[in-house]
Parts: sequence; C-alpha cells; structure tokens
Amino acid sequence: MEADTVEQLRREAAEYYRVHRVQQRMEDALNALFPLCPADLYGDLANYFSKFSKAPVICKVAGRKVLDGVGQPTLEVEIYCTVKNYEKRICSAVISSHYQIPENALSGTNEADEKERNDSVTTAVEWVNESLNTMLRDLKPTDQCEIDKVLGEYFSKKVEEKKEIEKEKEEEDTVFITSCAPSEVAPSGQKKEAKTGKKSDAETTIPPAEPSESVLCGSLAIGGTSLAIAKAGASINLTPLYLHIALLKNSQDPPKEMTLPLPMVTLLSCERFSLAKLRLVKEVMLIPPVQLSIKQGIERALDIQKEMMRLLEPAGKAPSPQPADSKKGKGRNKEKKASPPALKRISHLGCLIMGCDNLEQPLLLVQTACNNIGLELGTDMYLAINCAAHELMDYVKGKYEILTGTFRSPDEMVDMYVELVNKFPSIIALVDPLRKEDRQQWNNVCCALGSKCYLIAEDAATNTSKLKTDQNINIPMCSGVVLKYVNQTKISDLVELTGLLDGQRRITILGSPDGESSDDSLVDLAVGLGARFVKLGGLSRGERVTKYNRLLAIEEELAKNKTLRYDANFEFTDFAEESQAENQQAEVLPPPQQDSVPSQLSVPALQGHNTPAQLLESSTLT
Repeated sequence: MEADTVEQLRREAAEYYRVHRVQQRMEDALNALFPLCPADLYGDLANYFSKFSKAPVICKVAGRKVLDGVGQPTLEVEIYCTVKNYEKRICSAVISSHYQIPENALSGTNEADEKERNDSVTTAVEWVNESLNTMLRDLKPTDQCEIDKVLGEYFSKKVEEKKEIEKEKEEEDTVFITSCAPSEVAPSGQKKEAKTGKKSDAETTIPPAEPSESVLCGSLAIGGTSLAIAKAGASINLTPLYLHIALLKNSQDPPKEMTLPLPMVTLLSCERFSLAKLRLVKEVMLIPPVQLSIKQGIERALDIQKEMMRLLEPAGKAPSPQPADSKKGKGRNKEKKASPPALKRISHLGCLIMGCDNLEQPLLLVQTACNNIGLELGTDMYLAINCAAHELMDYVKGKYEILTGTFRSPDEMVDMYVELVNKFPSIIALVDPLRKEDRQQWNNVCCALGSKCYLIAEDAATNTSKLKTDQNINIPMCSGVVLKYVNQTKISDLVELTGLLDGQRRITILGSPDGESSDDSLVDLAVGLGARFVKLGGLSRGERVTKYNRLLAIEEELAKNKTLRYDANFEFTDFAEESQAENQQAEVLPPPQQDSVPSQLSVPALQGHNTPAQLLESSTLT
C-alpha cells in the first residue's frame, strides 16, 4: 500500500515538473554554463532560472511621516513586492511639500500653516496605509499607467467627498443666517459694501487676482505613491529611473541619445524681510554655457559662490559692487569685524542671503565676483532672475512694489525689464516677471525680449494636474513653464504635460519646491522627461547638493555609455516675428465662427509657436 502511494507521488511529481519544463530547462542551464565554468556556479544557476520566475507584484504599500530639509513633516512611501515568493522592500520615495518657506521660518513659523501641514501629512499617511495599500495589492509596479489611473480615480473620489461635505456645511450656514434677525445682519453687510467700494477705483485698473488653488488635505499620498511606484518599476527592470521615465514618455522606445537639463544654480536670495529696499528679486541664478559639461558648469558656479562669500564677508551688509581689496586689506577687515553667522547667511534654498537697495546692486556684485576670478558674464556664465512678481502686487494701488515705497504699473514693469536686459545682456531668463493675470503685459514682454531671453512662468502656471486636465485653465504667453512634483501630481501627468509643452515649443523646467527632501528623484525626472533646465536651488545644504551629485552621476553614466548629447546653443523664440506671421495669416484666412472659442480663451498667449491648428484644438492648454 505504501509502495503504491510512493509511486503515485512520483508520477505526480514527474508530471508537475514536466508541465513546468523543469528537466529541459535544467539541462539547458547546465549545458550553457559548463563551457563558462563560472566561479559561482549556483549564483549563475540562480540568475539563469530567475528569468522564468513570476513578475513581482505589490504586496504592501506603507506610508510614514518624515522630516524634510527644513525640519518640517512630509510623506515617505515604501513599496514592498512579492519577489520569488518572498516579501521584499523594493524602494521608497519622499515627496516634497508645496508649502512655501519664508526666510524667517527658522525662527518661528505660522501656527495655522504648521497645523495644516501636519494634518495634510497625517491624512496622506492614512490614505497610503489603508485605502491605497489595499487597492494596489497584486498589481505590477511596472504598470505605471494602470496604477496612476487607480490613483487618479481614488483622488477624484476624495474630491467629490470634500465637495459634499462643503455643500452640507453651506446649507447649515444658510439655515443659521436666515434664522438671524435682519437687523443683526445688515450692518456687517453695509460695512463690506463700503469696503469694496473703496477699492473699486484702484482695482478696476488691473485684472483681479485669480483665486488660489485649493489643495486637498492628504493629496501628498497620490504624488508620493506614484513616484514610489516609478522607482520600484525601474528597480525591478534593472534600469535607472531616468531611463525608465524616458521609456514611459517614448512608448517604451529606448532613446539613442539623451540630453541633460542645464542647472539653474541659485546664487543669491535678496531678503525681502530685511531693512533693504529691493523687493523685486527673489533669486539670482547662474546658468552655465551649453558648451560646458555639467561638471565644469557646477565647478564654475562654485568658484563664483566662493568669491561672492569672500566679497560679502568683510561687512554684515551688502558691499558696494567694486573689485575686491588686496589680500592685506582683507586681513585687516577680518580682524576688525567678524563675519556674520553662517545660519543667517545661507537660505533654505541653499544660497547666500543679502539685502539690496536697488535692482542693479546684486547684478553688479555678481559681475564683480566673476571679473575677480577671470570670468565674463554673458560668455563664461549667464544669469537668470526669479522675480516672483506675484508676491509684490499692491491691489489698492494696482501696482507692483519693486522697492520699498516705489511702485510700477504692469506696463511700466515691461519697460523696466527691457531696460534691464539691454543693460545686462547676460540675463537670459526671467522667471515670473509678472502676475499670471497680466496677460497683455506677458504678451508685450515676450514680444520685446523673447528673441534673447526666456520668459518663464512658475507661479503664473497653475498646478500640474490642473494644467493637464482642465481645458479652461490657461497660461500666459511664455517661453516655458516650471513644473513641480507636489501633491496629487502623478508621473503620468508629467509625461503627458511635457509632451504637450514640447508640441507647443515651450521649454520645460523641473523645479524643486521650498521644502525639499534628500530624495534625488527630481533629477531623474528632469533627465527622463527631456527638460531644458532643472531648478534645484543653491550649492549648499544637503538636500540640495545631493541632487547636483545625482546630476553629475547621470552625466558620467551617459558619457560612459556614449549616449550623451549636448545641445548646440540656447534657442530663443522671436514672439514678435511670429505674431506678425500669425496676423498676416489671419488676414488671408476666413474669420472664425463667433461661438467656436470663448472670448476669454482666444488670446495669443494660449497658442503654441508655429503650432498647427489641429494640435491647438486638441491640446489641453488651449
């Protein structure tokens, strides 16, 4: 009886292994490895048979609260997969918060913002550990599009839930207000009317500010999970993340050559909360020439930064932009007055902080630093300025406060930028020179400067997901857009949106938010998506420097594989010439029907440069 049972088991085992072709594959493996005589035979056998194992699937998604580079809470997402019948931790990703960090954040932060940030991260951790962990189980981490679709549907559901809650709250508030006596409500209503009437004269001169984009509490979970999935997919496919992203963008067609984004290295942050007068310049950035390697460009930027620190050391305030003193003089100055503490001189952006009294002062200071080390601005290094003009609008006066007590209208801002770029031709990029609402002035500044300077929208471009999904959202005429990977942004969103920007001949800039982490994935995203620039902050602070190190590592890897291609030169867009061509074409073509395009969406700012009409109609940016 026992012999029959053993024989039955043998037959079943033989059939089981025959169905799975174990004997044949074992013979093939032994025959293939014997001529090689590998030192680690069992290691090579394991590698040989691993290609026949099942594809890894997600078994757990875990979220936890961590701290970013300025000590604020943010989200980390970990991906665990079942690999060869074992649970294995594949990778983790930390997504940066969208919250802006004021320069005085180290001494004290706003309690309301701090509570909102904590609540958002706590909610995101709950979403990941509960709902998303269940929904993504048994899915392949290599299927980015399918997982991003699941994440998008989950987020849409949460948005609808929030709308229902707000609707119920509004109804409750309405019932409460109607129950109050009219005499109690009327006085406050009269006060509000008087207040708005007082501002109406000034505010009618400029377009009103668009409402700020609301951020759903917990939305970090969507972006963090999507990024973690991309990193897991790259790890399982044994490819670098930047190549994994490039394959996603190019429909799995591997690129023969890849270009690297040029770094926008933040050199100076002009302190807006100090006693200095200048308010317009938020960042002065360095852009290396395209002829240099990334390594050479960063080394050159470091040399300039060191010289800037030397110039700023003798005094606690900004020095006059004159050539540096002799070494003997410097020694005497150091003895007389100690340099200010480093903590007060380095921004959370990883750059030097200084106060200035006029617009030219920081530019002349950079020029002096370059001259002192034998470099010429406009040839050996270029400049970019982050104006952040949206932070400067005085809505009572209807003007921008560029210096303390000095105001400029939107039209005057255009004239000022033209004069500035003509005086400092080394400036090849202006970021957010105007509010997004001042669309006519964006058109004007693009036509005036577009042929020699990039006009870039950062705050003037709304959040990534909104740009992609809502066709009623538009951006002003500009050379390019800064995209930030925050909140509910998914990898698929970036792939789709950068494709649209490429089709409209706008350049893409991947930018790091204020609250950065040590996760260096942003650089891989910029390389894989084919971004023209990457905006990482300064060359100080670990969370900033680690990204520059990653960029250097990718350059070395591409050069070693002989797949690195450098762009020939900067390419600017002559908006004025194209506008004339479009106007001439419009005179030939029959006029469009009245109801084809809403009037508020028909401005030239939404048109791609020399983009076919069919593409413009199908684009979500139109």
